[in-house]
Amino acid sequence: MKRSVRPLFSILILIVFAAIISCRTAVRRGFSALQLETDVSVGPPPAPVFNSTLLKFAAIDVGEAQLKQEIERLLDGNLAGQGRYRSFATLRRFNHLDARSRSSTGLPVTLRSPRLYRYWLEFRRVLQDWSRNKRFQPDIMLELIGQVKGPIDLHNGLVGSDRRYASCAVVGNSGILLKSEHGELIDSHEAVIRLNNARIDSFQHDVGSKTSISFVNSNILHFCARRESCFCHPYGVNVPIVMYICQPVHFLDYALCNSTHKAPLLVTDPRFDVLCGRIVKYYSLKRFVEETGKPIEEWNSVHDGSMFHYSSGMQAVMLALGICDKVSIFGFGKLASAKHHYHTNQRAELHLHDYEAEYAFYRDLVAGQVIPFLSNKFKIPPVVVYQ
Repeated sequence: MKRSVRPLFSILILIVFAAIISCRTAVRRGFSALQLETDVSVGPPPAPVFNSTLLKFAAIDVGEAQLKQEIERLLDGNLAGQGRYRSFATLRRFNHLDARSRSSTGLPVTLRSPRLYRYWLEFRRVLQDWSRNKRFQPDIMLELIGQVKGPIDLHNGLVGSDRRYASCAVVGNSGILLKSEHGELIDSHEAVIRLNNARIDSFQHDVGSKTSISFVNSNILHFCARRESCFCHPYGVNVPIVMYICQPVHFLDYALCNSTHKAPLLVTDPRFDVLCGRIVKYYSLKRFVEETGKPIEEWNSVHDGSMFHYSSGMQAVMLALGICDKVSIFGFGKLASAKHHYHTNQRAELHLHDYEAEYAFYRDLVAGQVIPFLSNKFKIPPVVVYQ
């Protein structure tokens, strides 16, 4: 009898063991399914909801109509009220040239110099292209590598490179840089972007000595154009210049200077300019409403809406976001005891900028917040602000 019981007992043990294994597998599968359902139901965090009224007002360009009229006058050859541009042929570097006749606006009708005429044609071409492209297009951030880094890489012999800079330092001009001792840290970045030809001589310990891109506004180029060979290279003739246009007439300076520059002289895409303008205006509107409690309609009178503009620093930071994997910001901010610029004695700020609104924008970048008007296709790289 004992022999007949043992096989049955063994079979019973096998059945129990198989049942336990089956139960464990079923439980695991059920837990996995539950976890999968939970993940699907949670999904990505909801996108922030921006104030629709602020978005609407920020999208309005108060000076757009006036700008279009100015561009039309320039394309028609009317340079009245444009200071030293009133007669294109009397520019300092063309004093030896004469025109056969002039129009009632003072513009040469038939130019003896083919060279001068070529500059005039180039001015009209770039101004027309710029004015046609001036519109809102948030995906422009995805094109900055090809528009800016591509030509710079080509100039440096890096053909076919489409990667971002591994790290970029954007060096502002605030007096808070003095005694900061950031020079070595700034120079350790792959690319260093400096603003508006700020001096670095005797300030290297605080601001570094390396310059990869000189970012300027067109007012800077306007003054450079008065110099011999249109000299605008405090960092060396081989340092590329990226410039945004403050006034359409400055394309005359671009037409004159572009032919003499060894390094690329690049004008920012007007779609990029529009994007920067909307972002800064949104932050300025938000700050105005929250801090004053006044109606949003009063913002224009306080900030002179038609003249309101982003700073060179803000757009340089935006450029870095598009062409760099990591962005470090230096010299942005202010202290009561610090000069406005580290290299000048200027203390007053320009009223056409809202620096506090721009600082709020930088804080959101550091915190990884979603930025209004930016395309959701664009991923903002990590940003650090050094004080």
